[in-house]
Amino acid sequence: MKCEVEILRQQISLQKSQIVEEVKNLLNEYRVLGIASLEKVRAAQLHELRRKLKGSVHMKVFKNSLFKKAVAGLRDKPKLKALEELLSGPNIFLFTDLNPFKLALLLRRSRVKAFAKAGDVATYDVIAPAGNTGLPPGPIISQLHAVGLSTKVESGSVWIVKEKVLVKKEEVISEQLASVLSKLGLKAIEVGLSLKAAFDEGVMIKGDELELDLDGIRKGLNEAQRCAFNLSLNAAYPIPENVALLIQRAHKEARSLAIRAVVPIRETIVDLIKRAYAEALSVSDLITKG
Repeated sequence: MKCEVEILRQQISLQKSQIVEEVKNLLNEYRVLGIASLEKVRAAQLHELRRKLKGSVHMKVFKNSLFKKAVAGLRDKPKLKALEELLSGPNIFLFTDLNPFKLALLLRRSRVKAFAKAGDVATYDVIAPAGNTGLPPGPIISQLHAVGLSTKVESGSVWIVKEKVLVKKEEVISEQLASVLSKLGLKAIEVGLSLKAAFDEGVMIKGDELELDLDGIRKGLNEAQRCAFNLSLNAAYPIPENVALLIQRAHKEARSLAIRAVVPIRETIVDLIKRAYAEALSVSDLITKG
């Protein structure tokens, strides 16, 4: 019996050593390491995410203790130890050569709406719309009243009289409210992987720093482009984007200058004749009146 226990211990020790070596190899092979929490992540969603990111992101689940042991053995990567503060709870490790901001964006876009459970925190405001719930009268009426909804019964169904915000963003959802939301078909949370941090060639970028406001960035770039374009026009600095306008403006100014200087060219002759004719009429009127 003791012999069997010892063999089992040796096998477990060998397996742990192999896992530690696997972690080391992955850390040396890939440029970027991402750490994400596995809490409240559905297995089906994780499977789908693995499928979508196959070839660009290598995803593995390791015990935190074994990951720490692997990091401790990489003396040429001492900065990795900063990640130890993030190693709590169940985690999944993402090894990739993608830009860490792109990795965070891919994970954010993979998140899906889901029904909340008691204790979940709402991802956004959830509104119960006025109208037919499709539910038959019964206990549901008192349940809807309990969360502040006014109801009526019509054509054999329970109707919500007036729309109402049932839960606001970042509010904790009670068991009673979670049940009502589910019955009304209202999803209050998003589930999926969110990066705790990414480690990119010696630099650790925390999760909140990886969240980019793409709309804001796009708006800022458009504004910067507009200002740069106007500056180039005002400075008469020719670039592919403004050369046509600069030529048009130069042509217009040259034509105006030629007219003021009475330079007879094809572009000005008609205007010069019109101006001379108008001036002649003016002189004629003066002579007649005089």
